[in-house]
Amino acid sequence: MRGTPSLTDALAEGTVVLDGGMSNQLAAAGHDLSDELWSARLLAEAPEAITEAHLAYFQAGADVAITASYQATFEGFARRGIDHGRATALLALSVEAARTAARRARASRPLWVAASVGPYGAMLADGSEYRGRYGLTVAELERFHRPRMEALAAAEPDVLALETIPDTDEAEALLRILPGLGIPAWLSYSATGDRTRAGQPLSDAFALAADVDEVIAVGVNCCTPEDADQAVALAARVTGKPVVVYPNSGETWDAGARAWTGRATFTAEQVTGWQESGARLIGGCCRVGPRTISAIAATLRHPV
Repeated sequence: MRGTPSLTDALAEGTVVLDGGMSNQLAAAGHDLSDELWSARLLAEAPEAITEAHLAYFQAGADVAITASYQATFEGFARRGIDHGRATALLALSVEAARTAARRARASRPLWVAASVGPYGAMLADGSEYRGRYGLTVAELERFHRPRMEALAAAEPDVLALETIPDTDEAEALLRILPGLGIPAWLSYSATGDRTRAGQPLSDAFALAADVDEVIAVGVNCCTPEDADQAVALAARVTGKPVVVYPNSGETWDAGARAWTGRATFTAEQVTGWQESGARLIGGCCRVGPRTISAIAATLRHPV
């Protein structure tokens, strides 16, 4: 937004609060997300619902809205009969929906928009985003991601959220595309323990972005809060960059049943440790709603 300081400058000064899960907020509002396009379907059918979801998080205390473009791809839209031109417009709309929510929030603090770039596996809608190793080369992954990243960058978000990346091959492809886009990015892996979901050491995965000037933060998302604990310190040590962390509630996604199982383990108190270890972008991913984001914001802005 005009007059808003850059997110890079904000990270140098303190901690920024991210939003929570888009899908759970939309589901709570009564929207059916069983479609393969997931929340991206609503960009075409009910964009106001996307804006309202973003607004709920801004009002809860989030400083950054992550757009509903995670599962929005030219290939996925084409399967629904949406042509390239319309798909480009919908990607731009994902950014504008978040901007509109920021204007409606009338917040006294700066607000930013992060354009979500989900992994190749999200387009497949078969759970492979939690496994990686798609059988594609780095060059093939670059060809898949480049048009969408260019379209999102043209919509002028504040940052690109290269998120839920399970595999270093995919991270390498994404990092190849960044130079020349004119938009900074954060790179966030999905992880288990000290490994990416594809099984590579997180230390190696984080190191890929250490010398990439366009990357303003590195970290993890869409993992358990417990896995985030060790990843934050590792990312800070390996890259020397601010760390981004936004785990799931702690529940587990069953791709076959397309449902969450287990219990929530994420508590707002955990964020203090992440902040002390170098995290500067902190929020939640799947199944983390406005109430938790509000508690996170209060914890980070008014520490005991």
